[in-house]
Amino acid sequence: MTTRILVTGGAGFIGSHLVDSLVEHQSNVTVFDNLSSGSREHLKLSITAGNCHFIEGDLKNSDKIENALRRVDIVYHFAANPEVRGVDPGVHFYENQMVTFNLLESMRKSGTKNIIFASTSTIYGEALTQPTPENYGPVLPISTYGASKLACEAMIASYAYTYGMRGIILRLGNVVGARSNHGVIVDFLRKLKQNPDSLEVLGDGTQSKSYIHVSDCISAIAMIVAQFLKSEMRIDAYNVSSTDKVSVRRIAEIVLEEAGVKGQIKTTGGVDGGRGWLGDVKFMQLSNQKLQRLGWKERYTSEGAVRQATRELIRQV
Repeated sequence: MTTRILVTGGAGFIGSHLVDSLVEHQSNVTVFDNLSSGSREHLKLSITAGNCHFIEGDLKNSDKIENALRRVDIVYHFAANPEVRGVDPGVHFYENQMVTFNLLESMRKSGTKNIIFASTSTIYGEALTQPTPENYGPVLPISTYGASKLACEAMIASYAYTYGMRGIILRLGNVVGARSNHGVIVDFLRKLKQNPDSLEVLGDGTQSKSYIHVSDCISAIAMIVAQFLKSEMRIDAYNVSSTDKVSVRRIAEIVLEEAGVKGQIKTTGGVDGGRGWLGDVKFMQLSNQKLQRLGWKERYTSEGAVRQATRELIRQV
């Protein structure tokens, strides 16, 4: 039987790659997206292939999302404001927390039971244990973005236990690859277009984090969901990232290498101990041992993911 799936934010970076994979595996997919950061162009192949229907809509419109949820088996909730820095906290509240509440309420009313939620590594804040496992605590995010995502996790867990739903929390590392329109690689490529002789790095350059190529991210999600749907668990969480990490200075070096320019790397020194911005988690490395126990293994290391993504994004930016 064909699985009927709704993907919120399905025209965005990660969401559109997810839609391509779901359509390829014969799922019947409806994409719900307000196109604030996504693009219909990302869905061209899936819509042409069939089994993919697009609805332009905003999750703040409860009536529209309730109509979209009719006869849906699984919701992949990937709609959010993805920018961590320089954003009014009210944006994170309305675009992350409020829309997740609206979605959960609509699911409750429609009887849709399964939700797969794209959360983030930033919910861990400045974790004292690295690599950081899923059961690390207390989780104390240092950005309003991370706080909003953690609030969404809590709401999903409460609806699962109160209203008989089931949920998977995907705590994503830094996902990179084609179709991305924000993040460090895109920022660096845009800066080099303006000035190929000098590449500014926010912070002191020592910040280091886990990165994962979007193709590895999608294969991990597929394995997690397949395992979860066979289980009796009501709620579960997985880190989705490569095993290692890479520094922002090394990312700058890779971007220069792949762009074929010899610009000088200049760090700004940063704020609050060398961070790129207030709320920037300086060091983040996720443990993916739980994911690996399912049999998953990444194709790319963090550095390899950055290099492959840079090659893809040079053609795009």
